[in-house]
Amino acid sequence: MNAKTMDDRSEGLLTWQWNLYTDNHSQRSNLIMHAVTVPLFQLGTLLLFTSPLTSIWLALPGLVGMVGAMAVQGRGHRLETTPPVPFRGPLDVVARIFVEQWITFPRFVLSGGFARAWRAQKGT
Repeated sequence: MNAKTMDDRSEGLLTWQWNLYTDNHSQRSNLIMHAVTVPLFQLGTLLLFTSPLTSIWLALPGLVGMVGAMAVQGRGHRLETTPPVPFRGPLDVVARIFVEQWITFPRFVLSGGFARAWRAQKGT
């Protein structure tokens, strides 16, 4: 698949990300990193966005959790043979990250994709 084909989002971000997801999430170490950090990112998001209603002091740990999760996942993606498609710009960074953390990775787990990827790496 060439770079232009890999970045064709004519069917929308969710479909595009889902179609590429297995190729970018096949190594066990990357899978483990995502299994740990996606909930951390989600918790961080909740802390950040609810902090104005609860305690503004929760914003900092929320932001740290989100940024830390992204740093770890970035390291995990470097272990993959198929790297992620480059971001188109700052809005694309935000959209892709939030969609992955809140929709695509949970869908990957619930659909059995995580388990299939894990089993495919058996013995490596």
